[in-house]
Amino acid sequence: MNVAELSTNLQIEFKRRKYFVRMETLEQTLSLMKSRLYISADLFVQIYRNDRYNTTNLALIHNGKRIFARDELDGKWHRHTHLLPDIHDFSPEGQITIELSEFLDEVEKVLADLNLP
Repeated sequence: MNVAELSTNLQIEFKRRKYFVRMETLEQTLSLMKSRLYISADLFVQIYRNDRYNTTNLALIHNGKRIFARDELDGKWHRHTHLLPDIHDFSPEGQITIELSEFLDEVEKVLADLNLP
């Protein structure tokens, strides 16, 4: 996944998932993007990609804190579960390569588990 692909997928997912009320692009160049998909003012998914460093950060943020995430650093993935959001999970499940749509499917499960809108 590179910035161009992620940008396209972001538009598709924003239109497909009706619970997102707003999309905001905070920064975008040919090799970097940072965007947010808002569910409410204090609940959003933040998407960051830097092609130059092969880094991707996909995070669910609530009240200013990460409550779930998947990160790719130099091509290697890990996750932050909603049960232990500050811990890096390098288990086989935590290390799988993930697409934006798959991450958003996981977000929906986390929101249901935490009884969030």
